Amino acid sequence: MSNSEWRTEKKAATRRLIRERALELFERQGYDNTTVEEIVASAGVSHMTFFRNFPTKEDVVLSDEYDALILEQLQQTSPDLSVVERIRSAFKTGLAEMYELDHDALFIQNKLIAETPALRACLWEDQLIAQQFFVDALRKDVSVTQAYELRVIVAACLAAAATAILTWVEDNGKTQLPTLLDDAFETLTHIEGDLA
Repeated sequence: MSNSEWRTEKKAATRRLIRERALELFERQGYDNTTVEEIVASAGVSHMTFFRNFPTKEDVVLSDEYDALILEQLQQTSPDLSVVERIRSAFKTGLAEMYELDHDALFIQNKLIAETPALRACLWEDQLIAQQFFVDALRKDVSVTQAYELRVIVAACLAAAATAILTWVEDNGKTQLPTLLDDAFETLTHIEGDLA
């Protein structure tokens, strides 16, 4: 392993550790009652290391690798599918991996977002950024002629995914998230078919 690869791996491990310890504290004490100082102490890192990895406390909850993973899956989908089916496939594949490997952290993260007004407000901005990434990834090879139409479809898909995740949190994880996500996209597929 080269020095560069080692540094990249070490940085990723440090980032995961900080996030893991922060989520544990947030779940136990509440988001608003947990300070950066407590996170730093729990993770055994310096303030500088914390802020190099997460510019704000909100970023510990909101920043993750999930969007990048789903976007990567989206780029591997067939251009022959409809936009809704491409996004559905990307979420289904990407989410299966996240759900399997990181179920508890995924649940805690989304529960915190649902219950914390400051995090919910930041989520809207993140959704707009994700929407633009999806539009950019799809624009080159979709049959949608209007950029506006593509943005509307992507926004609807992201809203469907967010609704599935919120429902999962609201019923305390009793219903499997992949099932809720599939149901949400099935609803969109029916609407898309009715409009065609």
